[in-house]
Amino acid sequence: MSAPIFFKPIYQERVWGARNLSEALGRELPEGKVIGEAWEVVDRPEAQSVVAGGEFDGKTIRELISENAASVMGEGYDPQRPFPILVKWLDCADRLSLQVHPPASVAPQLKGEPKTENWYIADCKPGSSLIVGLKKGATREEFERRLKDDSLEECIHRFAVEPGDSILVESGRLHAIDAGNLILEIQQNSDTTYRVYDWGRVGLDGEPRQLHIEESLASIEWNDFEPSAMKTDGEQVVLADCQEFRLVKFTLSEAASKVTIPAGEGRLLSPVEGKVLANGVEVSRGDNVLLPADTEWEITGDAGAAFLVTEKFV
Repeated sequence: MSAPIFFKPIYQERVWGARNLSEALGRELPEGKVIGEAWEVVDRPEAQSVVAGGEFDGKTIRELISENAASVMGEGYDPQRPFPILVKWLDCADRLSLQVHPPASVAPQLKGEPKTENWYIADCKPGSSLIVGLKKGATREEFERRLKDDSLEECIHRFAVEPGDSILVESGRLHAIDAGNLILEIQQNSDTTYRVYDWGRVGLDGEPRQLHIEESLASIEWNDFEPSAMKTDGEQVVLADCQEFRLVKFTLSEAASKVTIPAGEGRLLSPVEGKVLANGVEVSRGDNVLLPADTEWEITGDAGAAFLVTEKFV
């Protein structure tokens, strides 16, 4: 296979979303919907990416892998195993709930799935921030007390972010995204989220959204104090290297206008600045494409073009 594989996005309505993906990424959104998430690459029973164009046009990602496991994902890949990564664009026009994903150690007893994810801040409004972890010295006892009297702001950790910042949010890490952020989320294939607090908000149906207090308290890492986002300047920067995936950002320059990616494993390519050519095929900012394992890839572009490569997930 010599061409990257494109997929049709699946748009998800969210109470905290808006219509910003239309302007930011040039997307044609469903009419009359408040879109918070675009699921770019997903292989789940309730959501299947569909190939857009090329020799596999119209096939679901499940069909693609089950029929072409070795060439797409690499030798030895189980054709029945779901694609391990879920890629999303998040348009956070309002603050998300304060939430946590269950660690692998407790997920089975809570009947959930662990979910480690990485947030790359593709763009944000001035003064935008993230909430990740706890303030130094905060305890579970204090957290539970402040949860009851609506003063959680006193013990959760908020920090400002800028475009190009990145942070790994591992299962068990308390988190929320504040308003004004456009985020590319690369995550473990899971859809388990426990909301512990929702700022008194109601859902799209006008009713308070469901909270998962007991599950959240059982999942939160209580010694996770004041993490920070990382800056991603440089020609090659590792954003995340965890058990679930490895994520690397490349920025092209006049002196280094080409990146060679060897064959052997399936990878994801996600331009975040400008556009690039993957073996001569144009891939633009906002696209998230699958690079099949049986091909060596040459990624080229103008100076200043930047892209993420997700790998080591098989």
